[in-house]
Amino acid sequence: MRKRQQSFTDMPPQSNLTPDLPKDSKGINSLIMAAMDFIPADQIQFHLISELAECGNAEAQFHLGEIYAEGKVVAVDKLEAMKWFRKAAEQGYAEAQNQLGRMYEWTLGIKRDQAKAAKWYRKAAKQGYPEAQLHLGEMYANGRGVAKDEAEAIKWWRKAAKERDSRAQYNLGVAYAGGRGVPKDEAKAVKWFCKAAEQHEYDVRAQYELGRRLFHGIGVKHDEVEGKFWLEASGTQKARELLKSI
Repeated sequence: MRKRQQSFTDMPPQSNLTPDLPKDSKGINSLIMAAMDFIPADQIQFHLISELAECGNAEAQFHLGEIYAEGKVVAVDKLEAMKWFRKAAEQGYAEAQNQLGRMYEWTLGIKRDQAKAAKWYRKAAKQGYPEAQLHLGEMYANGRGVAKDEAEAIKWWRKAAKERDSRAQYNLGVAYAGGRGVPKDEAKAVKWFCKAAEQHEYDVRAQYELGRRLFHGIGVKHDEVEGKFWLEASGTQKARELLKSI
């Protein structure tokens, strides 16, 4: 007879488990990975992470928010997601703060509020979270939720770019190419487009801009071969049109 698979309900009552659960973020991933050896993954996501979240573990609260936001295991519930993201964010969990910013900026299940979006992005950005630094920079660049301030946008994009965020590197390239928040400098634009283009996620916008500049010798020594390489790597409609005209 096939052995019955152990379920979460076969485990000791949760009240007996609670004292042994981590109250900080250290060890949560290893705990979950170890549990996956004998508990189905979907039950881990809901029962174990829920228990950790109820115990006040900020990382678990963030992951529980993700579960509700994305409909993992349970039905999508944006308000419940917001509740858990906020609990984690109020404990200073940067990823949750960034997520709250996104929800307020893009009306992901809640009323749009650009000022609150900027507030939460700033909290995460000050902790050095690159994605929040990118988004806060964009808020300043476009005057959303804060007064428009291109120099302040550059400040935050530099911080994110230093952490290898390709989108921030691309934005810096655009800023230098157009003289927005910084003196116009095509050589520096090429530098930042190059950094973004070489990232593993391959920023096609940066690849196009780098290829175009190499091909035409804008801010960099003219190099048709290298320019064509980056244009082809980009694969964008604009890149295809430029290659056709060559």
